[in-house]
Amino acid sequence: MELNNQRKITMIGNALVSAAFVSYIGPFSSKFRDRLWKETWIPNIIELKIPFTEGVDPLTVLTTPSQQVEQMQQGLPADRVSLENAAVVVSCSRYPLLIDPQLQGIKWIKGKEGGEMMNVQLTSQKWLKQVEMAVSEGKTLLIDGIGSSIDAILDPLLSRQFVKKGRSFTVKLGSEEVEVANGFKLYLQTKLINPHYKPETAAQCTIINFIVTEGGLEDQLLAMVVRVEKPELEQTKDNLTKQQTEFVIELAKLESNLLQQLVEADPATILENVELIESLEFTKKTAIEIQNAQEEATVTQAKIDLSRETYRPVAAEGAMLYFLLIQLCIIDHMYQYSLEAFTGFFFKAIEKTEDNDDDDVRVNELVKVIRITIYQWVSRGLFERHKQIFLAQLTFRLMQKKVLDIDYTPQQMSFLINCPKTMHTPNPLKKWLPDTAWFSIMKLIELEGFEQFANNLKDSHKRFETWYNELAPEDCTLPLDWRQLDQTPF
Repeated sequence: MELNNQRKITMIGNALVSAAFVSYIGPFSSKFRDRLWKETWIPNIIELKIPFTEGVDPLTVLTTPSQQVEQMQQGLPADRVSLENAAVVVSCSRYPLLIDPQLQGIKWIKGKEGGEMMNVQLTSQKWLKQVEMAVSEGKTLLIDGIGSSIDAILDPLLSRQFVKKGRSFTVKLGSEEVEVANGFKLYLQTKLINPHYKPETAAQCTIINFIVTEGGLEDQLLAMVVRVEKPELEQTKDNLTKQQTEFVIELAKLESNLLQQLVEADPATILENVELIESLEFTKKTAIEIQNAQEEATVTQAKIDLSRETYRPVAAEGAMLYFLLIQLCIIDHMYQYSLEAFTGFFFKAIEKTEDNDDDDVRVNELVKVIRITIYQWVSRGLFERHKQIFLAQLTFRLMQKKVLDIDYTPQQMSFLINCPKTMHTPNPLKKWLPDTAWFSIMKLIELEGFEQFANNLKDSHKRFETWYNELAPEDCTLPLDWRQLDQTPF
């Protein structure tokens, strides 16, 4: 009773965090989501002295383990971000708009709603008639492939500008008044990676970011690779996952049935209710059996996961390469790569890799072949001036992941990319050295190993000036001991 009363009190803060999570968290990335609710909302609730459960997680408030398992059966990826997105889709009162360039969200929606769902694109003929039919017949409607704007005809529907006429509600779509039937549901989806919608769209819809994360893609690729390389291992894992899912669902059903019987039972004769007592015993016995089976399955699962980790470098390589590709659109918007196309070349590389009985050797060969295959595929479609950029990005990432045996310093990389400046010290070499270069040097001397560069430059300015005036100074050796920099990557 005391625990129940405590839950009633802490429910206020828990509901507040979860409601804010559903309303505002959708468009953001995983890191920003965590910062927002862990470092901003929770401290604010503590400051306002609103009661909440210590260590509350909005995901556990919005969904149950059995619901999450069911969603994964419907095609939802098993990573944390995807589960959060599904919780928002299920809980939001506004129509969800999915930012879904890899089509993982739409795959789950189709699995969730089944074959009865209508599918419409705003570029197709008579799309408005199909929308009117779905609204009037109470069907589930998916409008996919939305561009950077949504047709204004849909504004009344998205804004839920429903007018009550008698016992029913109507909405204006174009010149027609359409009756809104019970059961109507609407999903919207765009393939754009970074769409810019008008503010009204954010007020009308719940925007949800279904863009795959690198960690999530790595887990998905790992399952795909193991399914090809060790099919019996992945099959065992799938069977265990299915078994665990059935356990969770069965246990939830038993608990639900038992609670229903307790509610319907007569308090005066509850101890004499044979059917209820038998049901209680059966539920208890089944729960113990399921618990024992889950413990055995957990041990087996751990052994399988350990074996699967052998192929983790292959999946990590694939995820790293894909996230390099999708950043190429920043250079030129025509560089667009679908996850489906990438996966196709990923498996082509696996097919043409020579077999080897030694798993470690096989993994190393897979990584190399995948890297060169993806690089060649992408390079064929790049302008010459952009190939060097892509190669540099790939090299820097390999240095960062310690794949290349080269010292990598994040501070030096940041300086190379951003070239920051500090303007506190005036330029004493104005005759030949531009101010921008001097101000960058003032920032460079803050890095380890470059502390004396500015002093050396002033003391031996004639030698540095001669080097500076060379036609190709980048190909010439620096004066003094700085010539040793030729042996370092930066």
